[in-house]
Amino acid sequence: MRCGTEFSWIDDLAALPDDARALFADPRIGPGVTAITDCHAWYRLLIGSARPEGMTPRFALGRIDGRAVALLPLWRGAGRALQSLGSPYTCLYRPLLAAGLSVATLEALGCALAGLLRPMTALRLEALDADWPPLAPFLCGMGRGGLVALHFAHFGAWHGAIPSGGWPAYLATRSGQLRATIRRRTARLLREPEFRFEMVAGGSGLEDGIAAFEAVYGQSWKNAEPYPDFNADWMRAAAGLGLLRLAILWRAEMPVAVQYWVIADGTAQVLKLAHVAAFDAYSPGTVLTAWAIRQMIDQDGITALDFGRGDDPYKRLWVEQRAQRIGIVLANPRTINGLIIILRHAVGGLRRRIRGLQPAGDASPGSDRTFSVQYEPALL
Repeated sequence: MRCGTEFSWIDDLAALPDDARALFADPRIGPGVTAITDCHAWYRLLIGSARPEGMTPRFALGRIDGRAVALLPLWRGAGRALQSLGSPYTCLYRPLLAAGLSVATLEALGCALAGLLRPMTALRLEALDADWPPLAPFLCGMGRGGLVALHFAHFGAWHGAIPSGGWPAYLATRSGQLRATIRRRTARLLREPEFRFEMVAGGSGLEDGIAAFEAVYGQSWKNAEPYPDFNADWMRAAAGLGLLRLAILWRAEMPVAVQYWVIADGTAQVLKLAHVAAFDAYSPGTVLTAWAIRQMIDQDGITALDFGRGDDPYKRLWVEQRAQRIGIVLANPRTINGLIIILRHAVGGLRRRIRGLQPAGDASPGSDRTFSVQYEPALL
C-alpha cells in the first residue's frame, strides 16, 4: 500500500469536511460533468427522498498524505452489509475521485479501501460503467487487499450525440417511420387550438408544472413510484441549479403529457416521462419528446441525449448507443459469509450455463447474466 493512503468512515453527509465536499461535481460548470449523479445535490436528495427502509448513509473517505482524493457514498443496512448509495432512479454510480490520479494511486486506494471493508459482510456496488477507466485498477487494488470482486450485468443505458446542424440534422438521423409520426401527429395537434406546449425551467411556474406532472403520472400506465416525493423534490433541486427542463403538453387547462429532463455539460438526460392513456391516438409522448429535444437543441445548445436506465424499446427510436451498466459484489473469502457469497455466485452462474439460458460470454441487452468471475488463487 502506498505510504500515507488510508480510508475512514463518515456517517453524515453534512459532516463531510470541505476537501471531501470538493470531490462532488458541480453540474453548473463543466467541462466533463455529464453525470448528474456525481453531484452533492443528488446524494442529498436520495438521502432525503429515496432512502430504502432500514438503510442509513455512510461515506468511505480516502486520503493520501492527508488530502481527500476518494469518496464512496454508501448505504448501510442491517448487520454489516453495505451497498452503493443509489436508488431505482440512479443511472450511473462511481466513486468520486480527485482528478489526475495515476493507475498506481488508484490501486493503492483500492487496497486501502479493502482494509476498511474486510470486517463488513459484503459491499454491493450497482450502476457502474463497465468501461470507466479507473474501475479496473481500483478493483485490482481491492483484490490485493484481500477481497474478491464478483461481477453481474445490471442494466443497459441508452444515449447518443446530437450531430452538428441542429434539429434538422438530428431528425435526419432518425428512422423514416419516426419522422413521419412526428410530422403527422404534430400537425394534427396544431390544428386543434386547445393544444399547447410549455417548457418550465423554474420560477413562478415551477409548482404548477410539478402539479401537472403529478396529475399526468397518476392517470398514466406507470406504476406507483416507490418513493412518491422523489420526482417533485428532484425537479425543485434541479430548478435551483438551473438544470431543469420540464416539458408539458396541455389541452386547454388539462395536462396531457409530461417529461422532465436535466441538462449538465451539454447532455440532456430524461428522468421520467408519462402521458394520459386516453390520448394515445395523438401519440402525445412522441410529439412532446420531439418538441422538447428541439427546444433543448435550439435554446440550450445540447450536444447529447441520455435516456437513462433500462432497455425500453422506444429509446432506440431517439438514440442509438447502448452502454452496459454492471454491478460488483466485493466479498472477503477469509470469512464464512464471504465464502458463502462467492460460492453462491459461482453456483448460480454454473446453473445458468448448464440450463443453456445464459451461455458463457453472452452479453445480450437487458440480460441479468452473471459475468465470469476471475478468482485470484492467492486470496483463496
